[in-house]
Amino acid sequence: MEVVLASSANVVDAQGNFTKETYMYWYESMYLMRKFEEKAGQLYGQQKIRGFCHLYIGQEACVAGAVTALRKGDKWITAYRDHAHPLGLGTSPRAVMAELFGKVTGCCKGKGGSMHLFDKKVNFMGGHGIVGGQIPLGAGIAFAEKYNKTGNICICYMGDGAVRQGSFHETLNMAMTWKLPVIFVIENNGYAMGTAVRRASNVTDLYILGEAYQMPSMPVDGMDVEAVHHAVAKAAQRARAGEGPTLLEFRTYRYRGHSMSDPQKYRTKEEVEEYKKLDPVEQVRATILRKGIASEEELATIEVRVKEIIEDAVRFAEESPYPDPSETFTDVYMQPDYPFIKD
Repeated sequence: MEVVLASSANVVDAQGNFTKETYMYWYESMYLMRKFEEKAGQLYGQQKIRGFCHLYIGQEACVAGAVTALRKGDKWITAYRDHAHPLGLGTSPRAVMAELFGKVTGCCKGKGGSMHLFDKKVNFMGGHGIVGGQIPLGAGIAFAEKYNKTGNICICYMGDGAVRQGSFHETLNMAMTWKLPVIFVIENNGYAMGTAVRRASNVTDLYILGEAYQMPSMPVDGMDVEAVHHAVAKAAQRARAGEGPTLLEFRTYRYRGHSMSDPQKYRTKEEVEEYKKLDPVEQVRATILRKGIASEEELATIEVRVKEIIEDAVRFAEESPYPDPSETFTDVYMQPDYPFIKD
């Protein structure tokens, strides 16, 4: 599936309402993320995907709503729960699946795996395995955009556990001081691995951490794609106007464990079922049908197409070769083209 990024010209109509194209993009994109992750979980159980694997099931609106609110030239960076971000931006599902398989046809030639996906073509600056490590990188990317006067911004995602890192606070201070064009997003799914937010700090409204730096900060319903779009669009407008960063706390939920090895003994089945009533994919589907934007048949067509895309991606990954052992030594170091550096 070729994902066509929405633009400010076609996201809303003349009355300011979201267009049919926007709702259909949201549904198809989020349904793709959901089915891709479900298949990844199944393949992990079959040991076709190895290593660590962190699924995004339940958090799809956090990406889809931001994609429609931003521009094609904007940069994205996140942590290691990173499959959905490149998919939402338009990376081929084939390339993402092959990367999970460790195949040479993957978006990182099989070297990144689940936790370290990158795709320069869609301005996805990577998933990062070090907790909080991507936060100062996101500010650095934003600094480059400001320095080069591109008019682009960076959106930097992190988990709720990452806000306990010192680099989070150092970065917020610097970003606000320099008025960097960056949107910091806390994907607060309630648990840092298996530790509930309320057990890690007396500050459970995470967005207020930004207020210590006089940074505009607010909570957002991360299960509602429309709410995500509005919040990101407002923050982006502020950043492009030279007014600096914004901190958004997306209050979301993951229906699967922290990783595939997580027994999830820290929460009840009843809690998970309650949050499933807020399923972001089902919310969009229900809105489309309630407003008469599309019929059941149109949505069924999307669902069939997405399932075919997933099957094709798995087939492509299974049939692709592993990297040659010599690839171990390529793409490791890059020598800058400086005249004073000799071979």
